[in-house]
Amino acid sequence: MANTGRAEQPPTADLGGRIEWRSLHETVVSRLRDLIAEGQLPEGSRIIERELCDQLGISRTPLREAFKVLASEGLVEIQPNRGAVVTRLSPREAHDMLAVIARLEAFAGELACLHATDAELRALRDMHDRMMAHYRNREKPEYFRLNQAIHVEIVRLARNDVLRATHGRLHARMKRSRFRGNDLPDNWAAAVADHEELIVALETRNARLAHDVLRQHLEASWTRLANSLGIDPATFEWTNREDAP
Repeated sequence: MANTGRAEQPPTADLGGRIEWRSLHETVVSRLRDLIAEGQLPEGSRIIERELCDQLGISRTPLREAFKVLASEGLVEIQPNRGAVVTRLSPREAHDMLAVIARLEAFAGELACLHATDAELRALRDMHDRMMAHYRNREKPEYFRLNQAIHVEIVRLARNDVLRATHGRLHARMKRSRFRGNDLPDNWAAAVADHEELIVALETRNARLAHDVLRQHLEASWTRLANSLGIDPATFEWTNREDAP
């Protein structure tokens, strides 16, 4: 048969079910991050390799390679005789990381207003509109994935590789906490209001407003998270001992 020179296109991955394609390594890492962020792999729990391999339809080799990546990001710990354990993030660590992320994303928002193309901002608006549809339908996992994709995209649009790399490391560790911060209805509504203001700031290229909205949004994320966990955001002490891990 003649070679047409056209590369065969691989099938699209179904990220909602068994892993079929894409770089297997990247897909497994991405799926595990989502499982941790959404609490399906709870903090402090040991990951049962055999069960997870059956669920994802993969062998142990790519799973263990993924564990190495997640361990480097601080999402799991590889413990002797226990294997991979989901890292538990302390309230102090969450607070300190959110404080740094707030500054990074605020700077990114400012730079995105300067460097993003009109087409990129239109694509960001489309992501925002789809996220809002998930919010109206109370589809939290779908909402959260788009929400985080928007934050990552704003950082990309800043066109600063050092900023992007630094943010990426912290962002990976904080996904679970940021997902948890929207547990309470008022928390979720407040976060959505921030995003509505943010998208307008970006579309109008109001760099100062984008900077301020993102910084305040991330700083408020700590209060939302603390309220969700039952922690006093000022003292880091549990307000209800039954909520303590």
